[in-house]
Amino acid sequence: MIPVPFSVVTKPTGAACNLDCTYCFFLSKELLYDEDGQRMSLETLDRYVREFLAGQPDGEVTLAWQGGEPTLRGLDFYRTAVELTRRYRRPGQRVQQTMQTNGTLLDDQWCQFLAEEGFLVGLSVDGPQPLHDAHRVNKAGRGTHAQVIRGWEYLRKHGVETNILCTVNSANADHGAEVYRYFRDELGATFLQFIPIVERAGYEAPDGKRLLYLQQGDDVTDRSVAPAQWGRFLSAVFDEWLDGDVGKVFVQHFDVMLAARFGQYSLCVHSPECGTALAVEHNGDVYSCDHYVEPGYRLGNLADGGFQQYLQLPAQREFGRSKRTSLTEQCRRCPVRWACHGGCPKDRFAKSVDGEPGQNYLCAGYFAFFTHAAPTIELMARAVAGGRPAADAVAASR
Repeated sequence: MIPVPFSVVTKPTGAACNLDCTYCFFLSKELLYDEDGQRMSLETLDRYVREFLAGQPDGEVTLAWQGGEPTLRGLDFYRTAVELTRRYRRPGQRVQQTMQTNGTLLDDQWCQFLAEEGFLVGLSVDGPQPLHDAHRVNKAGRGTHAQVIRGWEYLRKHGVETNILCTVNSANADHGAEVYRYFRDELGATFLQFIPIVERAGYEAPDGKRLLYLQQGDDVTDRSVAPAQWGRFLSAVFDEWLDGDVGKVFVQHFDVMLAARFGQYSLCVHSPECGTALAVEHNGDVYSCDHYVEPGYRLGNLADGGFQQYLQLPAQREFGRSKRTSLTEQCRRCPVRWACHGGCPKDRFAKSVDGEPGQNYLCAGYFAFFTHAAPTIELMARAVAGGRPAADAVAASR
C-alpha cells in the first residue's frame, strides 16, 4: 500500500464552543454524540498523535487543532500533546503545531506556551467591530470583538506566529476593502484567509432548537454570502493588495491561485480532487472531511484502524475522485477551471446555466474573481518562473 499524503482537522472538544456565532454549523455537531462535556481523553490523544505521525512521511508535518473552541480543553492537554509529539515523531519529521481559535480565552500563560512551542495560531476575526459583532456573538448574544482583539494583543505581545481567518458573510461581504485595510492597518496582520459562509437552511426547528446540520437542500440562510458578493469581495481585496502589498501581505486565495499556475494545489477547495483532508472528533471517530462530520461520512475510529487504512477505503477514494468526475459541463469548459476546479463539493447544490445539477452555489463569484485576477496572476507566474519576485510583475505592469 502506497501511503497517501493527508491532513487532519482534530477537535479535542468536539463541537463545544464558548461562543454562539449565528452562522456556525459546527455547533450542531454536538448532537452526534450523547455524552455531555465532549472532551478528548488522554488515551485518545495518545492514540491520535501516535497514529497520525506513523501515517505521515518524513519532512514537514502539521498537527492541526480546531473545534468548536480548542482552548476549552485546557493548557495541560496541549502540554501533553507536545510531549507525545516528541515521543512519537521520527527523527526525519519536523512537526508544526497549529490551532484555530476565537482567541477569547487567551492570556499570558497560554501565549507564552504557544510561543515557546512554536505554534502557528489562526485567529477568527470578521473585520472591524460592527461587522464582526453582527454574527460572532457569545452565549448571551453579545458581540465578542473586544475579547477577540484582547486575544490578538496577547498573541502579538508574546510573538506567536499568527494568521487571521475571516469568514465572509452577509454582514461584511460588501466591505472587502474596508475589512482588508482593518487587518493590515489596524491589526498589522500579514497572513489572511477568507472563508465564504454558505449555510444551508433548515437546521433550526420552529421552536429555536438546533437540529443536526447536514449537507442537504438547496436553500441558504440570509446570513450566507451571495455569489456575486463573494466575487466582489475577493476582487476588492485583490485590488487593494496589488496597490503596494504584494510580497508584504499574504492572502491565501491569491497564493493558491498563483501556485495553481504551476500545477501545485495546497488548498483542497481548489484542488482537482480531494479526500485527503480528514476530521477527527473528540472520541477518535474519523470522518471524510470536517465539512462532512455526519453519519454517512464516518469512516471508523482510531481504536480500530490507522489513517492510511481509512484513506484507502473505496468509499473515501470515491469521495475524493468525485470532486473531479462530478463536474458539470459548464465547469469542464470554464476558462478559469485551472484555478477553481469547481470549488468545494459541499457547495455544489445549484444548477448550471444549462440546468445541470451539481453546480457550485458560489460559481458566479468565483468566475468573476478568477477572471478579474487571472491576467495579473499570469504576469506573476512568469516572473516567478524567471526567478524574480511576484511583486516585480506588478511594478512592471503599472
